[in-house]
Amino acid sequence: MDLSFSFFLSQIFQHPILGVSVLLTIGVIFVNGWTDAPNAIATCVTTRCLDANPAILMAAIFNFLGVFVMTMLNSTVAMTIKNMVNFDGNNSEAMIALCAALFAIVVWAVAAWYFGIPTSESHALIAGLSGAAIALHGGLAGINGKEWIKVLYGLILSAVLGFLLGWIVCKITTIICHNLDRTKTDTFFRYGQIASAAMTAFMHGAQDGQKFMGVLILGLFLMNGQDSTGNIDLPVWMMLLCSIVMGIGTSIGGKKIIKSVGMDMVKLEKYQGFSADVAASFCLLLSSLFGIPVSTTHTKTTAIMGVGAVKRLSAINFKVVKEMVLTWVLTFPGCGLIGFLMAKLFMWIF
Repeated sequence: MDLSFSFFLSQIFQHPILGVSVLLTIGVIFVNGWTDAPNAIATCVTTRCLDANPAILMAAIFNFLGVFVMTMLNSTVAMTIKNMVNFDGNNSEAMIALCAALFAIVVWAVAAWYFGIPTSESHALIAGLSGAAIALHGGLAGINGKEWIKVLYGLILSAVLGFLLGWIVCKITTIICHNLDRTKTDTFFRYGQIASAAMTAFMHGAQDGQKFMGVLILGLFLMNGQDSTGNIDLPVWMMLLCSIVMGIGTSIGGKKIIKSVGMDMVKLEKYQGFSADVAASFCLLLSSLFGIPVSTTHTKTTAIMGVGAVKRLSAINFKVVKEMVLTWVLTFPGCGLIGFLMAKLFMWIF
């Protein structure tokens, strides 16, 4: 199928619901820049290795590179998201569910951002799609239990592996640098943290950025009577659109999340920020190579907790942790309910 910008634009004018889904997807990418993308640079900014504005620019560039390099995974991820629910080949219902789920993400992410809590847009999308499927089918018949199990595995893996790797990397770092000159190691960790933050931003683009690129393409295919997005090449204009919108979102609202993750949860030093970034990047890389869907937010925040635990558990602000975990848990019923209600509304409108 033609994926040029001019063709995509013409399809939006021909199919109003596609236009709605595109606007909502752009909104989701924007709020992802608020609530999720800042995690990649949070430690780098709060340890004063890099100022906020150049850090945001760096994150935007490496998010783009992450999407670009992982292009071949886009169609697979899009279909994985769609396979969470079963619409029996009804593409019209699938589009309604997609719009309802995207709306749920925007509402949920904005509410979480207001309280300075990072959220996972990937899990919000899955919850919203499931709620929409329940509304369309009038019950649980449209839910694919096997795919849901994969998501739960990914959720547990991102939390446990992020914490363990954060603890291990930080412990090894403290042992190696125990007798070294602090001024020399600070210089190393300053530049090392900038590099590792760039890597985390790259993996965020690979894990999260390409998911919503896939959603854009999936909407176009569904409107043209296809439910498979296999064997496609992601257009560069779409990658640029995603990166620019995400970067704008981070520059406008990302500082609140940067403060919450990089300062309020654990008071980080440069070597700790470096350890958290390396651990999170490695966890995301492993997950991407093995095709396991994990949350960038959960991975980075739990890596920071693991880093803080190396000193002592009391170094972690468990009040902040409690708020984050509660929000993560409530993402599923909260976005599911919003997706359910919006699916009913879109069914009436369209």
